[in-house]
Amino acid sequence: MTATPPLKGIISYPVTPFDAVTGEVDLAALRKLTGDLVAAGSHAVAPLGSTGESAYLTEQEWDAVCESVLATVAGRVPTLVGVSHWSTEGTIRRARVAASHGATAIMVLPQAYWKLTEAELVRHYDAVARATDLPMMLYNNPGTSGVDLQPETVVALAREIPNLTMVKESSGEVSRFRAIRELSDGELSVYNGSNPIALDAFRAGAAGWCTAAPCLVPQQVLELHTAVSLGQHDRADALLQQLLPFLRFIVHHGLPRAVKAGLNIQNRPAGPPRPPLLPLPEEETRQLRTMLTRLQAAG
Repeated sequence: MTATPPLKGIISYPVTPFDAVTGEVDLAALRKLTGDLVAAGSHAVAPLGSTGESAYLTEQEWDAVCESVLATVAGRVPTLVGVSHWSTEGTIRRARVAASHGATAIMVLPQAYWKLTEAELVRHYDAVARATDLPMMLYNNPGTSGVDLQPETVVALAREIPNLTMVKESSGEVSRFRAIRELSDGELSVYNGSNPIALDAFRAGAAGWCTAAPCLVPQQVLELHTAVSLGQHDRADALLQQLLPFLRFIVHHGLPRAVKAGLNIQNRPAGPPRPPLLPLPEEETRQLRTMLTRLQAAG
């Protein structure tokens, strides 16, 4: 029996704005950005992923961002909160905060300095899953975590943990979408976290696309999803071709840097990324401005 996913479509990831002078979290700008994402038609909003620089927030800041985003969304669309922390205890704490503010689901990256064994992964995910009644998304992003969870490992973990019902797959390997669905007999919903393969992922059965791109170009991203949903293959291919240089650019240069630079270009300032990250350099900012101008004209 195929599971009904609690999330589907375009799952938009906001950056966490910082005040350009004080460096503190700018909650007013965060509420504005979150409201923009909902108003644009995002099917879900996902704060506190790597795009949101969650690793660079204090626990007090993390709580404030979580509360502000969920209060702004106010149940209008589902929410997916990234609760990853170096420790199991810290991840559990964040999961409970997300649940207390009404999150739809939580996302957990195996964030660890030491490479975790399968037994350690099971214990970590199981402990976090038991902390709330929320459905949980396993996040496989070998580029940032250093851990690459193969489809067989992902499905084995899900069999041990009942409310692990979703997988965000960011390896960029399209074959994994079908593999995870087939190995789990359709019980696991799979989501794409690799921007450049968005169309191939949907065609391989991805339930949704987890992306920060709607912060800057929501119309084109949502139109692509609509075209896929309606079986308008030529239209979807054309839209992706328009978007690809931009999608590859923001991934290559780092989402917090690139998205914040883009927001500044659009006169929607979100401040700089937090050190050790540096703002996007001037030449790359110029390239991004050109891309955004072209996309606006094409839209």
